[in-house]
Amino acid sequence: MRWRDYRQSGNVEDRRGMRVGGRPMALGAGGIVLLLVVSLVTGIDPMQLLEVTQGPQVSVDSGSQEGTMGAPSDELGQFSSSVLASTEDVWGEVFEVGGSRYRQPRLVLFSEAVQSACGTASSAVGPFYCPADGRLYLDLTFFDELDSRFGAPGDFAQAYVIAHEVGHHVQNLLGIAEKVDARRRRLPREQANELQVRMELQADCFAGVWGHHANRTARLLEPGDVDEGLAAAAAIGDDRLQRRAGGTVQPESWTHGSSAMRSRWLRRGLESGEIRDCDTFAAESL
Repeated sequence: MRWRDYRQSGNVEDRRGMRVGGRPMALGAGGIVLLLVVSLVTGIDPMQLLEVTQGPQVSVDSGSQEGTMGAPSDELGQFSSSVLASTEDVWGEVFEVGGSRYRQPRLVLFSEAVQSACGTASSAVGPFYCPADGRLYLDLTFFDELDSRFGAPGDFAQAYVIAHEVGHHVQNLLGIAEKVDARRRRLPREQANELQVRMELQADCFAGVWGHHANRTARLLEPGDVDEGLAAAAAIGDDRLQRRAGGTVQPESWTHGSSAMRSRWLRRGLESGEIRDCDTFAAESL
């Protein structure tokens, strides 16, 4: 990725090294895999599982704990800032063409644990988006996990992770997230999980939409980047995580979709660049 030539976003808040009151314990290197697998088997959202493993979450005003704003000085922080800046430019243009205004999210970098408007979370939950405060939360050590444990190295693989969470922000702005959450609350667990899978696959597709336009306008991608992104999407598919844990594949418990589904929808967004082609909710086959 030619990210060094791109501008950096001012919407980055660096909380790394800050202590969190009532901080959850860190689950260690295998925590992410374990938490995701338990979520897949039980159908429980990973954030809810943290209530059991690390104490109750309390809804708080994330503004009560502010970090340093602006592009960080370290390379990985600057990379994340540049990727965020690219998503700002792409989605700003896409929304403008659609006759609306894009509201930029804030990316919060943290270490070990963080306090958001959705509760207090450990790094073990992985990157997440909180619709209550419109912020993305990322412990940059997840990129090491993506490489060493999930076998998905590369800067575009890392960029895909950020773009996926931005995709959830886009869903929030478009009113999709609110509608899906309301429907999920009225459905049995398996049907609610299926809706959640469609939600996550759409965020994958939106990440692809970003990649399409970033390459069109700024030539951000280099040879091999698309393969890196597709490999990352496949690496964190529900079926692969279940096999990795030594269990059986249970589609009824999936919350994010299979490896094939995730890479398929990411590719669709990359090739199309159109929001309308990311309607996973209308798709008969995922």
